[in-house]
Amino acid sequence: MQLGASDYLNKPFEEGELEATLRVVLETRELEQERSRLLETLEEGTRTVAWHGEAMRGVRAVIEQIAVTDVTVLISGESGVGKELVAREIHRRSPRANRPFVKVNCAALPEDLLESELFGYERGAFTGAVSRKPGKFEIADTGTMFLDEIGEMSPPLQAKLLQVLQDATFSRLGGNREIRVDVRVLCATNRTLEQMVAEGTFREDLYYRLNVVDVRIPPLRERRDEVSGFVEMFLHRYSIKYGKPLRKPSPALVRAMERYAFPGNVRELENLIKRVVVLESEDSVVAELLGGDRMHGAADRLQIVIDELAATAGLLPLKEVARRASLEAERATIDRILQRTQWNRKAAARLLGVSYKTLLQKIRDCGLEEA
Repeated sequence: MQLGASDYLNKPFEEGELEATLRVVLETRELEQERSRLLETLEEGTRTVAWHGEAMRGVRAVIEQIAVTDVTVLISGESGVGKELVAREIHRRSPRANRPFVKVNCAALPEDLLESELFGYERGAFTGAVSRKPGKFEIADTGTMFLDEIGEMSPPLQAKLLQVLQDATFSRLGGNREIRVDVRVLCATNRTLEQMVAEGTFREDLYYRLNVVDVRIPPLRERRDEVSGFVEMFLHRYSIKYGKPLRKPSPALVRAMERYAFPGNVRELENLIKRVVVLESEDSVVAELLGGDRMHGAADRLQIVIDELAATAGLLPLKEVARRASLEAERATIDRILQRTQWNRKAAARLLGVSYKTLLQKIRDCGLEEA
């Protein structure tokens, strides 16, 4: 069973037992195969949804132009916007589509491990290297290498990567033999490489070598027309994956998502919907979306007050400065507690240590309204 058997029978057994066990195993296998087919269909749907919006249609037009070439591509955008999806789409549309697609996250490994991961090592190259190991560039030969978070790569590794891009050759760690590969390189970053070049933390020659074509992925807050499609698609995917009933999003959830800025982009949206499906409840997600939206708003309002006070420094009495800053901080605190208690004013008053009547007056003074 630990090695993967579906079931077992103790001998001696009746023929009926065998038939019943086989029937269950075969039915289970058919269900798993059907589930796999549905998930594959939904994966295909992911690509369809991702290119549905106007902004992403523009990105796809660029991909169609560059996919058939071998130019190096720099994919930029915030974390969670779908940079890997774009890289896979470039590979899928390229002549290398049937060859390997190899991804390496440059931020996930320390410098020494990243070097051995990319270029491999010879036996005895370091303690623990008991046999030769090919690197990811060798594995990706004739295919596509996707280097995610390229801005996290150290300067020494940047120099070695530049050599691979220029000469298509490298040596394993602990080896002298040059290895030649035919690899198309796609890179992604959520950092501003131009600024890193100016600061001296990213090689200028490597930047220009990588930035043959720059594909920028807009954040989800600039692609509002895609949110409903992603919600529907993720609901279907995780309902099938976790065997949960498929439910339509409530009007409250839809409204909350319309107002939310999604700082974590598509990845954050996916995780929120996954939670809705697994818990079979929207309550915590709706509260989080509304609370996050309100907390960001409160922070923005407080910053505006601070900026105004700074601009008028010396013109306002110190007591007025303290009063305005205190009022805004008080407003943000009351709002946060009301959201936590789902606007149960009595519970909020207890948490804040004030009377119910005082809280009602504070709510009026602060202009707070229940969402």
